[in-house]
Amino acid sequence: MSKIKDEHASSNKKMISLPISRELFVQHLAHSSFNNGPGKETNSLSYSDLANTAEETETFHFLTDILPKKILARDYLRTLEQMEEEDADF
Repeated sequence: MSKIKDEHASSNKKMISLPISRELFVQHLAHSSFNNGPGKETNSLSYSDLANTAEETETFHFLTDILPKKILARDYLRTLEQMEEEDADF
């Protein structure tokens, strides 16, 4: 019976620690983005600050797929056209 109670208590600790660790991670990302970005002068944090931090900081580099830099649709289409032209040349 004691073993079951210990497992239950351990499970509860895990359930509590996971949201706390997520919150601390997001807080660390936000602080790093704020301190390294231009938002410090305007006292704001934007998506581009987060994307730049993910791309430039090795610690957060794994987030580049989740937080890509924004690109305008016309720039994306232009890049696609250039890639098609390069493929056609070969």
